[in-house]
Amino acid sequence: MLKKQYLMVPGPTAVPERVLQAMHRPMINHRGPQYEGMFRSISEGLKKVFKTENDVLTFPAAGTGAMEAALVNVLSPGDKVLAVSIGAFGDRFAEIAARHGAVIEKLDFEWGTAADPARLAERLTQDKAHEIKAILLTHNETSTGVTNDIQALAKARGNHPALVLVDAISGLGAINLEMDAWGLDIVVTGAQKALMIPPGLGFVAMNERAWGAQAEAKMPKFYWDAQNIKKSLAKWQNPYTPPVSLLYGLEESLKLMEEEGLENIFQRHQKLRDILRAGLKALKLSLLADDAVASAAVTAVLAPEGMEGKKIQKQMKDRFGITLAGGQKKLENKIVRIGHVGYVAETDILVTLACLEMTLQTLGIPVEYGAAVKAAERVIMEG
Repeated sequence: MLKKQYLMVPGPTAVPERVLQAMHRPMINHRGPQYEGMFRSISEGLKKVFKTENDVLTFPAAGTGAMEAALVNVLSPGDKVLAVSIGAFGDRFAEIAARHGAVIEKLDFEWGTAADPARLAERLTQDKAHEIKAILLTHNETSTGVTNDIQALAKARGNHPALVLVDAISGLGAINLEMDAWGLDIVVTGAQKALMIPPGLGFVAMNERAWGAQAEAKMPKFYWDAQNIKKSLAKWQNPYTPPVSLLYGLEESLKLMEEEGLENIFQRHQKLRDILRAGLKALKLSLLADDAVASAAVTAVLAPEGMEGKKIQKQMKDRFGITLAGGQKKLENKIVRIGHVGYVAETDILVTLACLEMTLQTLGIPVEYGAAVKAAERVIMEG
């Protein structure tokens, strides 16, 4: 039986056909003028997505590698870091810094909620001696489906000199983030989310304050050395062999994003979120995040009482070819996460909801056939 596959996870995301075709081009010399022209176009295009005039450094790495690169380039062992965490990836940012010798203070918020700027401001006000050297923030927490108000959190820093580092891996390019206008010192993202290419590229943008800290940072680095990346970037080059095929794809995906327009992309993701949430609510399912902080990239839905999330995932994959993500850490097997970031259309949401209705019914959860689809269609047509 023919079964089309739907990758409805928050990453890696589906790759557009145009991007796949671009990646099939023959290899070129990564030290030649053809490559330099392509890499210049990519580097300039990334600035538009980051909304920055700062250089965007490209690392051959997953997003976690870019997070590590950001940390080791501006911190020294013993530096005090305030890690604001609302989920698994906020915790990861803190753990990376700790493993490199930073002294971590956590500002934790309940999973499924957003960080409170007032609490951050209060803590920074207490730091009279300015011992805190960096503040770690998560733009979009993939593990819970919550988006933080990064602008408000950055503003909460006030006159405190700590650097603001933002993990924007799953949000940049899908949810508005303005590096320069919001005064963000470092922003990190990865290729396999809204940028719509396969995993393997990580990106770090640093402003002047961050580069000043980089000159004094003592954490060990070689592969992650931002200065080496920056020196090579001045010649539209890399200090070591780049993944050329992925860069072919990135060049094409940036063209796709420019054609659609960033603001239109943000609106599309918001609508996909609203369509999906309307359908899930029509099935009387509980959503982890409140509407006010709900992510436009991924939605976390609680499994019905007495039902394991993994059973829903398995039925959706085995019967309908739809891959959903599971819960992480304390939410393992308690939630199912549905990704709607990158190359996703309204029809993908409709298919997912229709198949979820049938899956729940098969697993003994009574639902009204068509209820989710009807609710989703209403949002589509009202928009």
